[in-house]
Amino acid sequence: MCGIVGFVGRGPAAAPILDALRRLEYRGYDSAGIATLEHGLLTRRRAVGKLKNLESMLNCEPLVGRIGIGHTRWATHGRPSEDNAHPHAVGGVAVVHNGIIENHRELRKELKSAGACFATDTDTEVIAHLVSQQLKKGRVPIDAVRAALPRLEGAFALAFLFEGYENLIIGARKGSPLAVGYGRGEMYLGSDAIALAPLTDMINYLDDGDVTVITRQGIAFFNAQGERLRRSPAKIAGATVLAQKGEHRHFMVKEIHEQPSVVGQTLAQYIDVASGTIKIPNDAELGFRDINRVSITACGTAFYAGLIARYWFERYAGLPVEIDVASEFRYRNIPFDPGNLAVFVSQSGETADTLASLEFAKARGQRVLSVVNVASSTMARASQIVLPTLAGPEVGVASTKAFTCQLATLACLAIAAGRARGVLSADDEAALVRALVEVPGYMTRALELEPKIGQLARKLASSRNALFIGRGTNYPLALEGALKLKEITYIHAEGYAAGELKHGPIALIDKDIPVFVIAPGDMMFEKTMSNMHELIAREGRTILITDRKGASLASPGSWVTLVLPDMPALVAPLVFALPLQLIAYHTALVRGTDVDQPRNLAKSVTVE
Repeated sequence: MCGIVGFVGRGPAAAPILDALRRLEYRGYDSAGIATLEHGLLTRRRAVGKLKNLESMLNCEPLVGRIGIGHTRWATHGRPSEDNAHPHAVGGVAVVHNGIIENHRELRKELKSAGACFATDTDTEVIAHLVSQQLKKGRVPIDAVRAALPRLEGAFALAFLFEGYENLIIGARKGSPLAVGYGRGEMYLGSDAIALAPLTDMINYLDDGDVTVITRQGIAFFNAQGERLRRSPAKIAGATVLAQKGEHRHFMVKEIHEQPSVVGQTLAQYIDVASGTIKIPNDAELGFRDINRVSITACGTAFYAGLIARYWFERYAGLPVEIDVASEFRYRNIPFDPGNLAVFVSQSGETADTLASLEFAKARGQRVLSVVNVASSTMARASQIVLPTLAGPEVGVASTKAFTCQLATLACLAIAAGRARGVLSADDEAALVRALVEVPGYMTRALELEPKIGQLARKLASSRNALFIGRGTNYPLALEGALKLKEITYIHAEGYAAGELKHGPIALIDKDIPVFVIAPGDMMFEKTMSNMHELIAREGRTILITDRKGASLASPGSWVTLVLPDMPALVAPLVFALPLQLIAYHTALVRGTDVDQPRNLAKSVTVE
């Protein structure tokens, strides 16, 4: 969600802070601001909307201080406005905050009764007042922060700047991610390594409860008890450098076209082509023979990847699977058998609900495995087993390549489970591995449908509603297709199991509603075709997404047919995802929406 940047160096701070904030735009935001110290005094510039508005303000009213903090805000408490934009400043302290302070109302009431005057509607302002209150008692900044932090309930990443202290930034973390970077005579603070990558390749992440003191000379870490911690910076991989659009109009379409490459790279780390086997790191620790259930937990698109994986685990490994959206997982009174496997799926590895669910499962004796795209993330560090996806930086808010890389990784995991449990023979495993090896080629051919999809998008752009249907693994794929369309086009879209049409949704069908029918020529094809013809009989505009076999078997009547190559059932969800992504992208283009940063959405949801 919100983005945090801090800089203390030898030259003006505003320019590198603004540049780093640009690299955090992918998180989503509605206002931005920077505070620096000018001759020891706090000076701020804040603006609503995109960073270009803040940049224009800085061009007219420059900031020249050599130390500063910056922020991109995604509104939670208080509407987007200049007053509510961070940094907030109270009594000589400025603060930027990512997260939510759950007890802010009680704190606000207490502070008001003590004479505090509030200038914003945000939960964050109470933090500045609490620290300022401690400064007035004569505490130095680090002690003032330490005294205030225990009063805060909820999640936070914080950066503080203090009047009169031109060589001091203090950072703190509970729940929300925060990183520091090391330079020569310059030190940095950021929400993640992407923000800091062009400034430094030496990074350290704060752990929960950490407080960090940053000066030009170095960075010190302290735990919640005030004890100094020994931490060594790590060199970050080149993949964290800022992604560029290249020849593409948007990050989203660039990332769609990267899928044959990144899915191939992800599969290569788990497949031994020569032996036709899956090689999962820490295979012995998974104990598939000894478990009786797998639980999968995720949010959004990652949840749909988990839904597809459930079919794979049950079919290829004979393992029952429970799957939850992470925001519900902890509230069901789930009976756990100790030693079972809990799988958590996330692009960022910082999703608040998924992280909380991970800790919940770990505390109840589950073996915790994470499928993440950021190997240095909080989720990866908290897991016993980590299976990285190699999607690279995904900047578009609507997930594309991260989704298919998650599917590739989960497919490999399901096959490994099937082999370990004796459900799959060596020949079965080899056949499934051959299918996975062919995925990049299938994807490349799927992308050849883009011109036809562009034409279709012009017909779809005026729609107000849409349905997506499928059976088997194509049902969660229908959910994902609907999510993509609604995320970036703002067309209301829903995904359904095709067999559920007659249980209500068919009442919506008329000549104005497009229905996307995901139906490769598999064992469910004929049943799905029956559903499609019920739609056609009611004048529904059906868009059939199938393979060559399905196209040859389908009766005429669909409005548009998109034909992919024939492929094994295991890999169809990975490949059929691409035309769904392209449909959403090109329809958004026609409608003129903000493709990479759709309204109200954030890339990394770091609050519950």
